Amino acid sequence: MKQLEDLAHDAQTLAAGVQAVPVQWRTQAAAQGGACSTALTADESEAARVLQICNACRYCEGFCATFPAMMRRLEFGKADVHYLANLCHNCGACLHACQYAPPNEFGVNVPRAMAKVRVQTYGDYAWPGVLGRLYRHNGVTLALATAFALALFLVLAAAMNGGIWHEPLAGNFYAIFPHNLLVALFGTVFVLAIVALGVGVARFWRNVSPGSPTGPAVAEAAHDALRLKYLDGGHGKGCNEEDDAFTLARRRFHHFTFYGFMLCFAATCVATLYHYALGLHAPYALTSLPVLLGTAGGIGLLIGPAGLLWLNLRRHPAHGDPDQRPMDRGFICLLFLTSLTGLALLAVRETSAMGLLLAVHLGVVMALFLTLPYGKFAHGIYRCAALLKWSIERRQPSNTRLTPD
Repeated sequence: MKQLEDLAHDAQTLAAGVQAVPVQWRTQAAAQGGACSTALTADESEAARVLQICNACRYCEGFCATFPAMMRRLEFGKADVHYLANLCHNCGACLHACQYAPPNEFGVNVPRAMAKVRVQTYGDYAWPGVLGRLYRHNGVTLALATAFALALFLVLAAAMNGGIWHEPLAGNFYAIFPHNLLVALFGTVFVLAIVALGVGVARFWRNVSPGSPTGPAVAEAAHDALRLKYLDGGHGKGCNEEDDAFTLARRRFHHFTFYGFMLCFAATCVATLYHYALGLHAPYALTSLPVLLGTAGGIGLLIGPAGLLWLNLRRHPAHGDPDQRPMDRGFICLLFLTSLTGLALLAVRETSAMGLLLAVHLGVVMALFLTLPYGKFAHGIYRCAALLKWSIERRQPSNTRLTPD
């Protein structure tokens, strides 16, 4: 024990020395001969300090991919810290296992250190950056205000067209808002969201210098991401939530959320195929494939976000970064409201209230699309990229003697 404490103390001293001279990293401009470089921020420096101590201890090496990836490094520059922060799934297992966690003087809290850097990466790589910073600090307010403003705009637009209260229209949404108008509005917003996410993850991928993907690496990363492998805590019992007890609830609610979202996306894709390829136009019967997929996805997006919000409200402050919770809750609320208004619209589409519910639902969906690249959704994209980097990296020889090749 004394030797381990001495090693950790030496690592902390080394980390302090590293912080005294800001660690630099190469950007694309530097790689092309420019002089652009960036020092570690305070949060990145704290993460580097914690990782140096963990590298001396290595007690948690079996918990998740973060620790074997960490052991391939003897020092931690900006790109390394960004990569490891997004590889961390914030399960909390290492915090409860760590003998150097608070109130120990070393104050090692890996989940919090990684969370602080992780949310910083959303802003650093966001495009445009100002939107990422705005959403980070005002998540719930911005999400709900955007949804309310867009819904109100659409309600007023429908009212001016005489369509808010109307005779039953047999579920024909296009009698309220023309099809081409909806395609133009949501197509534009969706493309902007995809471009913003693509620019962000491309910047992240370029700066962490991952190497060339191979078929087995891509397959392994996809398998780990789709199963949410690292939300099992490394031992199969799940995350630590409000206390030291293990639970698989977080993993299950994430699955409901992710696959609910994907089913809703599949419903939209099938409806698009019906409209343009088969000439079958909405409204579709309750037993049709688009409606069945959308209903199943909507139920998943009620259960998953509700469960995640419940866990978020109860989670111990030491698990992650409490300052991020407005951003997290803003995204969760938008997902829940998207599903709730969508299912409500399906229920009343044969009544005269369809126009009002349609405007509210479309406003919430548009707000969700507009905020996707800047909030919690972005972490899934960056985490998949980090998992792919780890799958590539673990197939390469290690440059240290801390871990076997």
